[in-house]
Amino acid sequence: MLVLTVIQGPDKGKTLELPDGQPQLLGRSSEALPIGDRAVSRRHAELTPDDGKWWLGDLSSQNGTFVNGVRIEGRVRLVPGDQIRVGSSVLVFGTRDSGPDLVRLMRPDQLDATVERVIPSSDDSVLLAEAGAGWAVEHLRVLQQLASLLSSRVMDRKELLSAVLGLVFEQFRPERGFVMAVQPDQAWSAEVVRYRTPPKGQEEAKIHVSRTILQHAITRGEGVLSQNAMSDQRFAGHDSVQRLAIRSAMCSPIRFRERTYGAIYVDGSMAAPGFTGGQLALLNTIGLHTGMALANLDLRGRQLHSERLAAMGETVASLSHAIKNILQGLRGGADVVELGLKKDDVTIAKGGWSILKRNIDRIVALTLNMLTYSRQRSIEPEVTRLGGLLADCTQLLQGVCEARQVALIIDVDPELPPMLMDPTLMHQALMNLLTNALEAVEAKKGVVTVRVAYHPAGGSGRLEGWSGPTAEVLVIDNGPGIPLDRQAWIFEPFNTTKGGRGTGLGLAVATRIVEEHKGRVSVESAPGKGATFRVILPADTSAKFDPSETAASKPQAGEGPRIFH
Repeated sequence: MLVLTVIQGPDKGKTLELPDGQPQLLGRSSEALPIGDRAVSRRHAELTPDDGKWWLGDLSSQNGTFVNGVRIEGRVRLVPGDQIRVGSSVLVFGTRDSGPDLVRLMRPDQLDATVERVIPSSDDSVLLAEAGAGWAVEHLRVLQQLASLLSSRVMDRKELLSAVLGLVFEQFRPERGFVMAVQPDQAWSAEVVRYRTPPKGQEEAKIHVSRTILQHAITRGEGVLSQNAMSDQRFAGHDSVQRLAIRSAMCSPIRFRERTYGAIYVDGSMAAPGFTGGQLALLNTIGLHTGMALANLDLRGRQLHSERLAAMGETVASLSHAIKNILQGLRGGADVVELGLKKDDVTIAKGGWSILKRNIDRIVALTLNMLTYSRQRSIEPEVTRLGGLLADCTQLLQGVCEARQVALIIDVDPELPPMLMDPTLMHQALMNLLTNALEAVEAKKGVVTVRVAYHPAGGSGRLEGWSGPTAEVLVIDNGPGIPLDRQAWIFEPFNTTKGGRGTGLGLAVATRIVEEHKGRVSVESAPGKGATFRVILPADTSAKFDPSETAASKPQAGEGPRIFH
């Protein structure tokens, strides 16, 4: 039975069966092959059988469907060994026993293969020596396709090798082929296996290969051409090699500088013309380009590892600084409480408790922001009134406003309809924006105004990629403003203009939440003139609204702004 094996993504290691003659849907809907990848659409792609062959078609998915690294348009035929990328998952199309054990390396006494020709893989003059005008044009086209393939997008190792083998099959039309990898312990293993025609059974799927050919290519760094492969009498009768009548084989190393990553092997049957020296030269060049691509992947992996270590160091340093400031506040408040208890003075103890409570609130906010920023969570939209979320935020911040004697004014457009959003995440984003504004203004003189406007489709509140109505939230403060040179990085994590009073996570978390709702956040400010943070959200009103499902009521027309002190 043909199967899809997940080799990358949340379902890595999972096997999905493809029953004969039954079309299969790939996606997250209940009737589809089960995929837990949140980047996969509910109805992402469809696999359709047709006279023993399987075809794959994309169903207008948001992220597209890729086969061997190339985004498909329309339907494409699948052959065993093809790699399918949907979302962040990669699946291999093949039989249950497809994999490294399909390739059997045979000793010279088991399998006779005469090496007709070798070409050093680093000798570029070979291409020129055999080139005619038509030959050169055709091979230049192949190399351009290869360069475009390897530079088009970032791929993992298996996806890259599968894409290269797919190009080799398209150009040379072999019966079978594979990419043999050299592991760090010098062991050999077949990473990608491909057939021109799906094999009929497990025995025919096995590929017997001369160890001499592979060893010559890998250890000497030379491409090998053999025209009399597989003449051993051991494979008489029902053996797959004799049935396929393998006649010609090529093997070229995959190498970069002094390192050999493996080899590309292909062979053809008696019914097809034998491979030529020019084709071997081209396969060598493909091997060199593939080696450079693998070296680049290794380098990118090392750079990414170094960047992650550096980012971890910066994160630990920033968090340590923020936590140290909070702990100092907790210690100071505890000392004041202790002093009040020793003197039996409730007034002193109350002053210490206010310090303690303020710093406990800070560490709770820091912890929630850390969890939100670091955890990959999909939004869970519900029909929600934005005005209700703001009303809840102002109630939570009323104590802060009274303590600092600042005004918080909320003005919500009465025409704003309920919207689809994740109420928990959006509440946190609004709290972060409001808290940021309240901390920026001066005590006893500060004013923070929140205005929410509704823009019908085609109105002034434009949002890239969204043609429907939008909701615009303005958080305006009369604080000191933000210098122009700092506005570019205030939304980055751990960047703050508040010194020891800020953690640098509030705006970063708010931005991530808004962007996950397909919205955007921007700032307008000038020194001494306060700041205005603008949030634009899609006002998705496609779902029916049940008033009993919301906690807050819609402001009545003409009610006017709500003012909290």
